[in-house]
Amino acid sequence: MMTVKASHKMLRTVLMFDAATCFAFGLLLCLGAGPLTSLFGLPTDLLLFAGLILFPCAVLMFVVAKQPNPSLALVWLIILGNLGWVLGSIAILILPIGAPTAIGYGFVILQALGVLGIATFEYRTIARHSLSPAA
Repeated sequence: MMTVKASHKMLRTVLMFDAATCFAFGLLLCLGAGPLTSLFGLPTDLLLFAGLILFPCAVLMFVVAKQPNPSLALVWLIILGNLGWVLGSIAILILPIGAPTAIGYGFVILQALGVLGIATFEYRTIARHSLSPAA
């Protein structure tokens, strides 16, 4: 059976990974918004603002990951934020926003699946080990 200390370490590790990927994708979308627009068939402003949104998310994830006992409320906020990102990604493909190319569809779907996977892992970590703020 995994100890609470090991569970917190696992949760902090996945939160740090989440923060790193948010930061990296934020840089990719902000710095590459222009060239990615034609490649993905998505509006430049959408890519730029999506990238900008990721920076404060990455900071929150990093701060929570650095806590010895991560705040359960903040972890839930991160999980719900990740799920919101997935829903937003689906909306981009369904709503008349730009004209996504095949590469654009692939990119949006793959990154949404990745975010969903991270959110699922975060959820399973707190659910499986009954982590709480005081644990």
